[in-house]
Amino acid sequence: MRIIFAGTPEIAATVLRRIIDSPHEIAAVVTRPDAPLGRRRRLTPSPVAALAEAEGLPVVRATRITAEALDEIRETAGPVDLGVVVAYGAILPDDLLDLPAHGWINLHVSLLPRWRGAAPVQRAIAAGDAPLGFSVIGVTSELDAGDVYEQQTVAGLDDATAGEVLRRMGVEGAESVVAVADGLAAGTAHPVAQKGEVTVAAKLDRQFGRLSWMQPVAQVFNRWRAATPEPGAWTTLDGDTCKVLRLGRPDPAAQTPSLQPAGSVVLWQRRVLVAAADGWLELLEVQPAGRRGMAARDWANGLRQQGAAADQPLAVFA
Repeated sequence: MRIIFAGTPEIAATVLRRIIDSPHEIAAVVTRPDAPLGRRRRLTPSPVAALAEAEGLPVVRATRITAEALDEIRETAGPVDLGVVVAYGAILPDDLLDLPAHGWINLHVSLLPRWRGAAPVQRAIAAGDAPLGFSVIGVTSELDAGDVYEQQTVAGLDDATAGEVLRRMGVEGAESVVAVADGLAAGTAHPVAQKGEVTVAAKLDRQFGRLSWMQPVAQVFNRWRAATPEPGAWTTLDGDTCKVLRLGRPDPAAQTPSLQPAGSVVLWQRRVLVAAADGWLELLEVQPAGRRGMAARDWANGLRQQGAAADQPLAVFA
């Protein structure tokens, strides 16, 4: 099958890599334009563009699919059998959806119809969904509403961050994408309509990453997982932002101190603990305002040296 591929981030590059390694042929790749990256804000190709160009594939860069972009895609790709889209970052217009003979398929990283929209993994983790999974669907003009070709759950993600989940979904989802393409080529792929309650995965903003220590341990931990690495989990200390880079849950069998008010930070048996509504979480790595990331123990030892009383919390997050 001659395939046109649309995608931008690392998960999309993982799927593209798998298609390149399959018997199918990539006719053209559509991705977002190069964007500033890093502290020096250097223009950097998307992961998909970098892979495609390394493989000598034709690349069309477009922020959105305008009439001019569509003409370029048609000219670049020529006749195509199938379109595959993974996190491209913009809506595909009907004229592009009609281009491949077999239409388009999409790897969507949730168990549809739950979490249609822009941030399905993060919303699912924050909601405490288990198990997590992905869907390969047909693409229609209605967002993430297409019929389902394949749907799978992914095991072993109970403590995984959103970044880790996306990496796993990319690897396992890529296999399903190729399997569906194989089935379409053979005439054996038959999708079924989505069933169940529709929920919407709204876009994320910075506030999504703010941790509320007044919530139970499970909810705080899930919010940290969901916001890591993007948009980033954070809290406040004395009015300043403190990023929470790594957070853990103590072993239920481990001894912990008597629970203190939510947000209290204590140094206990060489571990840095922070109180939630119903128990303790272990702080592993932080980035205080204006400083680099550091081990939580080093940060806590610095607070203790500043004269925190032995019977009082080292700090209180808000």
